[in-house]
Amino acid sequence: MTHPLRFGALVTSVAGARRAEELGYDLIAVPAAPDGDDWTLLTWIAGHTAKAGLVATGLDVARGEPAMLARAAASLDLLSGGRLELALTGAHVDEVADIVRGVLDAGETGPLRYLGEHHRVPKAQRGPLPAHRIPIWLSGNDQRSLRLAGRTADAWVADLDVIDAGELATAYKLIDAAAIEAERDPSEIRRILIIGPGLGPDDLTALGADTFLVRADEIPELTAWETLRDAAGPPIFRPSSVRAKRRPGIDYDGVPASLAGTAVEPGDLDYARVRSTYMRGGAPGLVLRPRTTAEVVNALAFVRRHPELPFGLRSAGHGMSGRSTNDGGLVVSLAAMNTIEVLDESRRLIKVGPGARWMDVAQAIAPYGWGLSSGDYGGVGVGGLATAGGVGWLARKHGLTIDHLHAAEIVLADGSVVRASATENTDLFWAVRGAGANFGVVTSFEFEVYDVGNVGFAQLVMAADDPAELLVKWGRAIEESPRDVSGQLLMGPPRPGQPAFAQVMAVVDNDDPETIVEQLQPIAAIAPLYQQNVVLTPYTGVISNAADGGYHQGAGEPISRSGLIEHLTPEFARAAMNLLASGAVHWFQIRTVGGAVADVAPSETAYAHRSANFSVIVMGSSQRRVDAGWAALAEHFDGLYLSFETDLSPARIEEAFPPATLARLRELKHRYDPDNLFRDNFNIKAAKR
Repeated sequence: MTHPLRFGALVTSVAGARRAEELGYDLIAVPAAPDGDDWTLLTWIAGHTAKAGLVATGLDVARGEPAMLARAAASLDLLSGGRLELALTGAHVDEVADIVRGVLDAGETGPLRYLGEHHRVPKAQRGPLPAHRIPIWLSGNDQRSLRLAGRTADAWVADLDVIDAGELATAYKLIDAAAIEAERDPSEIRRILIIGPGLGPDDLTALGADTFLVRADEIPELTAWETLRDAAGPPIFRPSSVRAKRRPGIDYDGVPASLAGTAVEPGDLDYARVRSTYMRGGAPGLVLRPRTTAEVVNALAFVRRHPELPFGLRSAGHGMSGRSTNDGGLVVSLAAMNTIEVLDESRRLIKVGPGARWMDVAQAIAPYGWGLSSGDYGGVGVGGLATAGGVGWLARKHGLTIDHLHAAEIVLADGSVVRASATENTDLFWAVRGAGANFGVVTSFEFEVYDVGNVGFAQLVMAADDPAELLVKWGRAIEESPRDVSGQLLMGPPRPGQPAFAQVMAVVDNDDPETIVEQLQPIAAIAPLYQQNVVLTPYTGVISNAADGGYHQGAGEPISRSGLIEHLTPEFARAAMNLLASGAVHWFQIRTVGGAVADVAPSETAYAHRSANFSVIVMGSSQRRVDAGWAALAEHFDGLYLSFETDLSPARIEEAFPPATLARLRELKHRYDPDNLFRDNFNIKAAKR
């Protein structure tokens, strides 16, 4: 394994840094300054450059606490878009390097504890997670420093003004020996030399380094050295510290070349960003991140070679019910396939990648005056919701998200790419609208959206002295409301000494304030209000409710149950409130369906339970307690919504789909996925032949 050849320029000003980047230098290095000016200058340079790597060539570890140095490094790395490298020098640098790496490893659970001979960190918060794994350089020509570099450094740096060629060869041997003793591959360690401008290509080749930092009054052009770049080998795929964390049964070295550069393993820094979902903790053995349909084809070919491993498919990682993460298996994340484009403005036809989030879709089409009902949380990914149903803020007026799907591009289990629509692969088009996770990877969706102007958005807190009666009244008010009105009701368990209340939210798809108030009045009148807030807002103001940064850090294994129901009867309401009072669930939510959802014939899509007016969801942490409480409600339901159901048993599959629908899905599963590649999320088994 070899590193690609890099050239850096030592600079003392922002202007010099910009000139170096213009000339094509890979690195911009700032000389060490005891007073800290080097770090200040590097920060300024980060804001005035775009591509070159950044490093201060000798940060003295005696300047401050190692944990603070790590956090400063992470911040600068995030600011610069993942371009920082960290060159450390000074006494006890080995302990400082350990602490810095420990703090930067925000993917590890719990605080950092480090008890060294010279530095002691009883408890330090990890993070923030930098944009990339920050390489640590060490310097020093004495035997101790060289052995330390071999054991722990990502790079060793030396100045040719203070070391000659003979000493350099000896230094390399000591570094290599120490690396082998530490069970590292010596070629993982970069060799970095500070040089003057007068050396030619042959001189550099003889020095045996892979990175050269040029020190000169005037930054030279790279013309004479360009041929060396062409001869350099490929970058290292994974260092030994990463390979040591590989999970059994995965052919890591066989990852397709198109995916190798973006794939994430348990030892990679990015693993913290991709291991878990919004609600669920995970520890997959490998996350593949395709960016194109062709790369999805390659990813599925790799998955087919590992039939014994769990396989999760992920769009943006919300994944409340599904298994878009796992333990030791494979995950194909479509988050990078997040483009949104208008195909035909006259027909209101848009094309969306599966990794886009619904808040991004709403914001992209808002300038055209369009909208598309798509759940109630903007951070949800397009792919999972648009293959399951899509119960959103405008459902009663405009139906489910899948009801506006015009066409889909799908990679099937065998790797073939097809288009499904009302005129092409019509049976697959039927199946993907409600059971899509079983039949392939949708790599793009085409939706026919509709005009949506400003809407009324109401957030009400209601007294729930008799919570069962409140449910019945709210359900009746919703069913009697115009289709403009959609919404939800949320309740938590009763708290001793505190009044019971319910949170009610509603969207009125109308931009006339008087009409909004008129349509909300029957809902607001069902119980005394503790709090009310009604605003006239663009639809984006309702759906853009997700954090716009960070990454999912779900933990544990939440239990969620789902049911569809036509009416909120007194019998159902009493059973529901008994479940809530038992403490078995954290919350109880009812979303409105009905209206336009019921206008679509049950046989039109795989989502067949069209007569329901409400979708009921509960969430808890104990499978036994949630199931026991939920059993008392089961008789009231007719069907369930897959996106909020965590029980993957065959019984739930039979509840999700009526018999005729399920029989048709099983036949199609036999045709499109006979080997059951797509099996980890509400698996529909192929019909027996």
